[in-house]
Amino acid sequence: MAMPMDYDGMRTDDASLRTDNVDDYRRTCIDFIEEISHDYEAWVDYYKLPEDEDKRRRAGIHATITRTNEWIARVPQSIKAIDVVMNDGIQKMAESTAGKPFDIGVFVNKKSSYTETKPGIIDVSVKASGREGRKMKLGFHFKDDRFRIESTCDAYLDQSNLPTTEFEMLDLNLKLHAENAKPRDVISFTVTVSEVENGVEIDRRGCSTIVHLV
Repeated sequence: MAMPMDYDGMRTDDASLRTDNVDDYRRTCIDFIEEISHDYEAWVDYYKLPEDEDKRRRAGIHATITRTNEWIARVPQSIKAIDVVMNDGIQKMAESTAGKPFDIGVFVNKKSSYTETKPGIIDVSVKASGREGRKMKLGFHFKDDRFRIESTCDAYLDQSNLPTTEFEMLDLNLKLHAENAKPRDVISFTVTVSEVENGVEIDRRGCSTIVHLV
């Protein structure tokens, strides 16, 4: 399960360097999202899950294909922006493949996963609750990286005064700085939450959000 949980959501080949035609690249990335989804479904096959959970994870992958390709088709206006949307979709497929063993939600303007707002300092609400009385805490996306973030406008999540303690119910407000953003910019970020028992991390999951600046 390590690949879907910890995958950093970044495409590492140089396809974006092979063309400067936005529409051609848009089509290439739509096709790529369809293609890579088969790899994630193969991981679901490998897990041999109960029928309901198997269907739930596949449904999440399929929904991500649809929404991500809708966004690629209509939102980004540059190759960089297309990359941001595509990588967000890859990250979301990884999250669906790994499953959601506990409740976690990340909201911008009261919407999750795909949302829009104006440039500036953006409020991000993070909510999570554990299983069987376990506590929750803000985790790390990968090694020393608290958050995964990619954008067309040098956006960042404020990491000052972040809580390091455990909570019965996690209810955090983060600040996403996008003061330099302009309409049509896009930001993708992932918040990771850990489920803890007796001070030991039992599980962790990331929840990715993409924001269209309007």
